[in-house]
Amino acid sequence: MAQDSVPVEVFVGVDVGKSAHHAVALDAGGRVLLDRALPQDEAKLRALIGELRRHGKVLFVVDQPATIGALPLAVARDEGVLVGYLPGLAMRRIAEIHAGEAKTDARDAAVIAHAARTMPHALRPLRQDDDATALLGMLAGFDEDLAAQVNQLSNRIRGLLTHIHPALERVLGPRLQHPAALELLQRYPSPHSLRAAGRARVAARLRRRAPRLADRLADQIIAALAEQTVVVTGTDAAALVLPQLAEQLSLVLMQRQRAAEQLEELVDNHNIGSRLLTMPGVGFRTAARIVVETSGRHFRTPGHLAAFAGLAPVTHRSGTSIRGERAPRRGNRRLKRALYLSAFAALKDPTSRAYYDRKRAERKTHQAALLALARRRSDVLFAMLRDDADYDPAHTLAA
Repeated sequence: MAQDSVPVEVFVGVDVGKSAHHAVALDAGGRVLLDRALPQDEAKLRALIGELRRHGKVLFVVDQPATIGALPLAVARDEGVLVGYLPGLAMRRIAEIHAGEAKTDARDAAVIAHAARTMPHALRPLRQDDDATALLGMLAGFDEDLAAQVNQLSNRIRGLLTHIHPALERVLGPRLQHPAALELLQRYPSPHSLRAAGRARVAARLRRRAPRLADRLADQIIAALAEQTVVVTGTDAAALVLPQLAEQLSLVLMQRQRAAEQLEELVDNHNIGSRLLTMPGVGFRTAARIVVETSGRHFRTPGHLAAFAGLAPVTHRSGTSIRGERAPRRGNRRLKRALYLSAFAALKDPTSRAYYDRKRAERKTHQAALLALARRRSDVLFAMLRDDADYDPAHTLAA
């Protein structure tokens, strides 16, 4: 972690907790200056930092930079001290070289402090996002959580429909995110209730939310109901659960729509986000994620950005018997996923498609060709961030 010309003389390791933290402070020689529990309290945190500053310049390192670790870092920044982050995987590996197998807050804090003092290369700098980027990150995370809930509820509903009436699931399952299908399940949650309602009522209910789809979908539902006459065990229980699940899914879909509208507006008004939208395959959700993951970071070369995203291949050699390259296991997975999905979406773009087809002609698999395209687009992203420019295949891809 980069430091200025004044050497650090106090290394503070903080194992953060929900209601209390544990802090261990070492001087440059490894002598313990402090080892005690610390409440999640601003005044106590400020008092701790003030006490340690008497010994010299302070480096404040945590194992969790967000949520429960946000207050200690905010106080440390406000006090003007250096802050850093020891990733969990690095911490576990470093802990293995320390004596003992106990897992305590005090031991974890001591491991962090010793790592800060003796292995500064293991630390990661912590950026402080501006308000716009912080808001983008919050909304993007909320939107992703809602997407996971949509998938979970949709799968649960499809599972129940498959259990009680597979033919009906084949009709309604693919349309579960349509408000007409969800409203129908809330009103008629079982095959028996749908049959009793009849085609006219089913079509009328569907017509309220899907005027053009109503008649065709009603015919498909009635035809599906005719394919099964036996009543499967558990149908009555499913009829109690299905309307509640459909109501929950409707609510989550509405929440996601509102979050998407807010997120899209923020991206449109964000300097970098709006430029990213000019890149084929990048929508407002992908642009938001790229902004959040790259904001405040300086990438010296295209390879540096690719390595950060986990898209740069890793050389694998052992003597003369094993040679080659493999996909990296490290890197920012969220950024890698955003670039990979945008590469898939960009296959409709002629320039991106030509590059993908060239990799397929080299006998690469579909996934390998997509990863190669994502790596190529990472270089384009680097040029856009470096030049603060819109996407331009004439100079970015040719570079």
